[in-house]
Amino acid sequence: MKDIILNDLKQYGQEHLFTFWDSLSDAEQRELLDQIQSIDFALIARLYEHRNTPAESLTLADRASDPPAYKFSTVTDQTPCKPRKPVSVEEAVSAGNDVLRRGKVGVILVAGGQGTRLGFPHPKGMYPIAPVSEATLFQFHFEKVLAASQRYGYHIPYCIMTSSATHHETVDFLEQKNYFGLRKEDVFIFCQGTMPAVSLETGKVLLDSKGGIALSPDGHGGMLAAIARKNENGISVLDCLRQRGIEYLFYNQVDNPLVRICSPEFLGYHLLSGSESTSQVIRKRFPTDKVGNIVEVDGRLYVIEYSDLPEEVARKTNSDGSLKIWAGSIAVHLFNASLLDRTSKIATSLPFHIARKKVPFVDLATGERIKPDKENAIKFERFIFDLLPSADNAVVVEVDPPNHYAPLKNASGSPSDSPETVKRDLAAMYADWLRKADAVVVAETPVEISPLFADSPETVRQKIEKGTVFNTPTYLKSSTQ
Repeated sequence: MKDIILNDLKQYGQEHLFTFWDSLSDAEQRELLDQIQSIDFALIARLYEHRNTPAESLTLADRASDPPAYKFSTVTDQTPCKPRKPVSVEEAVSAGNDVLRRGKVGVILVAGGQGTRLGFPHPKGMYPIAPVSEATLFQFHFEKVLAASQRYGYHIPYCIMTSSATHHETVDFLEQKNYFGLRKEDVFIFCQGTMPAVSLETGKVLLDSKGGIALSPDGHGGMLAAIARKNENGISVLDCLRQRGIEYLFYNQVDNPLVRICSPEFLGYHLLSGSESTSQVIRKRFPTDKVGNIVEVDGRLYVIEYSDLPEEVARKTNSDGSLKIWAGSIAVHLFNASLLDRTSKIATSLPFHIARKKVPFVDLATGERIKPDKENAIKFERFIFDLLPSADNAVVVEVDPPNHYAPLKNASGSPSDSPETVKRDLAAMYADWLRKADAVVVAETPVEISPLFADSPETVRQKIEKGTVFNTPTYLKSSTQ
């Protein structure tokens, strides 16, 4: 077996992967063979050959315009946007509620990231982020799905994508927590794929150890291949969803506890516009804001990364002074299941992106593991937003950060997207909900509302007496919690 694989590697100049073969144990040799056999070396060679090809987005920028868009009902900014077809809030909510009552919606949570930047040596979903209860990110998301399941009378399937770095710990944690009230059979946990890192100078695959290849997750776009990958029984997660009659999939990433999972209003805009893919966006604060820019080019939607958007294009304005390129992606999407099924069968649906990184590697001459002090490697990643141009009638929905977006990305003490700012934003939103219910929340008093107690100002109003005073840290939760 080894000799056959070695001959295959030689045609791609990758035979160095067997440099330390004779020093490995039998188990290490088997592991190395498994890793080698999982790699498409022809693909790696093509990607490396085209590593300096300009990004497609550079050819799109000059023709880019603002995308067809709706405004979520909580948005107060009055800057005009262009809907694909007129849809009122009431119509959207009604359509969304209808498809939820018919049990047609599932949810995908992308949870492959570790809390490294937070100084947290575990999956990021396990990070305690609630302002009063210390609930984890996972608990926030699971309880929102459970609350929606109870409201609409069906068991919403919850698909959790992990990575090789987080999979086993995530599975153990969720089992210990009894899936926060969801049934085990409604939780589908699957692992995204990996891609090898290659030398920036030579294109050779790097070894992370004498018996192991330097592998990294293939990006959040790896969800498409992973959800369609067949298990040992020949069934994929997408097959399971199809068997349960799921037609629409709400997608979000684990780091944003403010996301409104299965929002009927968001669903309604998707349905009534005839969209196959709908994305939530926020209005950029300034022209060069560091967010992915969703734009329309020749009737299709694309994302142009902020680093690829020429400044002169970013600064273009409309007659009212508003930005022409204004829609910043927040990684919340709604996909037709048929779109995922169709594009998962096309190898080129999601292109690979090139990232130049510092990657530790084993020196082939000495066997020592080296931590480089400058970029030495290329990583290959896919991004889920590259599905947009494949989708018919794609649209965006503008949301407001105070009610929808507070990502946890940076370590404690950072000025933004830190544990302190996320807790502050959560408490501020809950305080606003309570005040809208005519309650009194004393300034600087942290309050928290479990999704199982209420998930909107309207629901809070039904459960809180007018004039109720909150002057101590308070966690409102379901009586069954």
